[in-house]
Amino acid sequence: MSWGGEHGVRIGLSAVVMALRSGRLCILTTETPEGELALPFGPFDPAGDRTFERALRSFVTAQTGFGLGFVEQLYTFGDAGRAAPRPTPGPDRQREVSVGYLALTAEAVDMAPSGARWTPALEIFPWEDRRAPPARLTNDIVNSLTTWADGDPRRVDRIEALFAPSASVRWDETRVLERYELLYEAGLVAEAARDRDDASPLDLFDRRMASDHRRILATGLGRLRSKLRYRPVLFELTPATFTLSALQAAAEAVVGLNLHKQNFRRGVERTGLVEPTGRLSPGTGGRPAELFRFTGAGPRDGQAPGLALPALR
Repeated sequence: MSWGGEHGVRIGLSAVVMALRSGRLCILTTETPEGELALPFGPFDPAGDRTFERALRSFVTAQTGFGLGFVEQLYTFGDAGRAAPRPTPGPDRQREVSVGYLALTAEAVDMAPSGARWTPALEIFPWEDRRAPPARLTNDIVNSLTTWADGDPRRVDRIEALFAPSASVRWDETRVLERYELLYEAGLVAEAARDRDDASPLDLFDRRMASDHRRILATGLGRLRSKLRYRPVLFELTPATFTLSALQAAAEAVVGLNLHKQNFRRGVERTGLVEPTGRLSPGTGGRPAELFRFTGAGPRDGQAPGLALPALR
């Protein structure tokens, strides 16, 4: 299960499984024996596992009781110079390399195994929700990053580009990993304090994760947000029928932005991705809305477009 170098390499597989629950984008999480929040994770055995994906599906089901549908590979994590993922304990001290996968589902069932649950993504990355960002959180982050930058123009430019503190800079919802990495580099997140002595993390109202799992999750969230614009992946998270208001709410939950209602609807209609069912939603009050369904072009179809995301300014 190891090879390469004096101490070898151990390959692990991590799953970023996303679903919508109660109007929030949620992540399938587990707990480590130490009680830390973690992604479903397991080792790859080159002698016993035929493929990465089969091994991933097997241990996710074993750890959470959940069966994966569509999955795609994200990235391979194992940068030298980072304290996480850490080497394995014991005399072998194998280097940990993790291969991350992204999975989407519309079937976010409750988990039976102990420690497995659906955790809201924006509890882990609260600064990624721009619908009503808490002023104190935003100000604390920008002020602390500015102090860390100490006038270095390269650092100042990164803060400006990633956190958009001035109205002249557009917030780019896809740069989730870069924002997390900047907070880690500046010593402002809990994982930085765990990995080195010079960090002074802020109270960001967030949740830390085991090993390098929050970095992997940031990559997955950024990938999903990017894919919304060029593939119809949002429909992997929605039920078979939906109102256009519910579809917009789903998109807003993923990107963390308020979208312009009329422009969003016009954009959806232009893509041809949805069609009316001829039925109305039952509704819980007010006027029933028309139900739509996805026309069927899957996320693997290279011809299927994504959705326009006209954010309110």
